[in-house]
Order: sequence, then C-alpha cells, then structure tokens
Amino acid sequence: MPRFQFTIHATDGKARRGTIAMQRGEIRTPAFMPVGTAATVKAVKPQDVRASGADILLGNTYHLMLRPTAERVARLGGLHKFMGWDRPILTDSGGYQVMSLSELTKRSEEGVAFASHLDGSRHMMSPERSMEIQRLLGSDIVMAFDELVPTTSTREVQAKAMERSMRWAKRSRAGFDSGEEHAARAALFGIQQGALDEGLRKASADALKDIGFDGYAVGGLAVGEGQEAMFGVLDYAPGQLDETKPRYLMGVGKPDDIVGAVERGIDMFDCVLPTRSGRTGQAFTRAGPINIRNAKFAEDQDPLDPACPCPVCGTWSRAYLHHLVRAGEILGAMLMTEHNLWFYQTLMADLRAAIEEQRLTAFANDFRAKYQAK
Repeated sequence: MPRFQFTIHATDGKARRGTIAMQRGEIRTPAFMPVGTAATVKAVKPQDVRASGADILLGNTYHLMLRPTAERVARLGGLHKFMGWDRPILTDSGGYQVMSLSELTKRSEEGVAFASHLDGSRHMMSPERSMEIQRLLGSDIVMAFDELVPTTSTREVQAKAMERSMRWAKRSRAGFDSGEEHAARAALFGIQQGALDEGLRKASADALKDIGFDGYAVGGLAVGEGQEAMFGVLDYAPGQLDETKPRYLMGVGKPDDIVGAVERGIDMFDCVLPTRSGRTGQAFTRAGPINIRNAKFAEDQDPLDPACPCPVCGTWSRAYLHHLVRAGEILGAMLMTEHNLWFYQTLMADLRAAIEEQRLTAFANDFRAKYQAK
C-alpha cells in the first residue's frame, strides 16, 4: 500500500466518490469516522465498529495526552495495538478541546498554555507538541494545530486567528516532517479557517496550498452557526481547496448535514452524535430520529428501522430496547449505539452508490423528504 493516495472514481455535481489508500487499509469516500475519543468508540467493540462499515476511526489528541498519556500509549505499542483497531486512525490536533474544555488558557504565538480539566495540571500545546503527541500515538492521518475562535467574533479577531493558524500550520508541517519514520507512512492534513467570511477562507486556503498537505479540513464550522450558515460557507469553501486532495468537514454531524455537505464536495466527516445519542436513547432512522424512552414504544414490536440491515434491527424490538434504556441497562446503550453506527455507515454507502450511479440529487431529495417529514 502507498503512504497516501487519493483517487476520485466518480463525480456527480460537486460530489465525489473516491478511495484513500494507506498502509493500514483503504478508506472509501465519502466516509464517516466514528469518534473514539479515549481510545474507544464508547459502548461498542472495535470489531463491531468495523462490521458496521467503518474504514477509519478518530482519536483525540487532547484527551489521550492527559490520560493515559501519549508516552504510555507509545510504550504499549501505539494506539492501534492498545485499542485493538488495525485500520487507519485520524487524530485531531487537540486545539478545539484545549480551547473549549480547559480553564485558565493563555494563547500566545508559541501555543496554548492550559489547565487540565481532569486535575488542573498545567500543560502547553503547541504545533510541535501536537505533532509529537500524534506521532507517539502512531496516527495515520495527523491534523495540523490551529486556533479556533467563535463565529460571532469580529472580523479582526477572526483574521488574526486565521493568520496565526496558518503560521501554526507551517510549524505543524515542519514538526511532522521532522519525525521521518512516522512521516514515511502517515499523512498530514491542514485546516482551513476564516469562520463565515469568504475572503478569509480564500486567504487561508491559499496559505495552506502553499505549505502543501495531503488533505484539507474545513474547520470552524458546526459550532452553533446553524445549517443554513454552514451550507453557505460550504457553497464556496471546498472549491477554494485543492480539488485533487480529500476534503474533511470537522465535527459534522447530523444525517441531513452530511447529505448536504456531500452535495457540496465534502469527502470526510466525524461526529460524536451517533454514539452519544445512542447512549441517551436516541435512534436514527430513515423516518427521522426517535426517542426510544417514549411510552409509545413500550409494546412496539417493530425494529428501530424496518429498512436497517444492522444486527440490532434484525433481532430486537423497539419494546425491548425501550425496556433496556428505561431500566438503565448497559446493553441498551450498546445496542442503540451499534444501530446508530450502522445507520451512519449505511447512509455513507448509499451516498457513494448514488454518486457512482449519477443519481445523487434524487437520492438526497428523497432522503430529506423522509427524514425531515416529522
């Protein structure tokens, strides 16, 4: 297998159907990456995540550096061996969590000094340290370290954060390349910033292309701006990036968000929604999400989604899942999460097939009509 190779097999409008080939396996795009924040996709075994159709997982740099520490993971053979997943893993840079979870943060050109949300211990996250942590974890796709500020910030604040992110991107590139053995088999993605401003997004994209990355993420979205505003940015932002490289929309999202983003040229996604929702009793179905806790499901003998091919829908009823979740049984969280992962991966497979067969618009419109019917 090559270090990193992205091949586009088909297009339909702006949408692309492709394959990323890496040494640990191929990633079919458009792809959804289940989130394994702390070296686990919560409530699901790795083999069951793979059975759902996932080609790649996401690990979290911030959480793993604090517990159990990247150095310990490295001593134990790397993240893949540690968690029992032998396929590609993308690790985020840690920047979002440093700025959203940590207290007493101090930003400077060097990086971000912060206090751990676990025990208050002090740490410094810089582009160089982020690259070091991701190298110790053994990540396959490494994300550049960037600075995120709210979309409600002034344009001046957004511009300064974007410009600093581009300086940090250059340092991330140098830090990644310094780990020659890791860089020989892993890939590095840059992150476009600029909030909702087309000019800032263009400047960011141009700076990233000058540095050169294996793929590009559209960052700074899905942080409360709403679907209409997000789609407004996605109408132009992917086209500002290198069309020969994968485009990754970070932290997205809801099923209809994903469908709309694929239509606008996005290739990769991640979100905690299918797993977090599963643990709280929400199931995704083609007729829209349902709350299995509701009393109306207490004697409902239908599966969660009659059209779903997952083992959960093939075995257990809504009534049984209602009972498990209401009783607080661990199995309820496990089965609900497994179903949701299958729902997301089946959606991605359907999107890939629709692009290949030049019927994406019809598929997307039909999906939205049924999913949003409620």
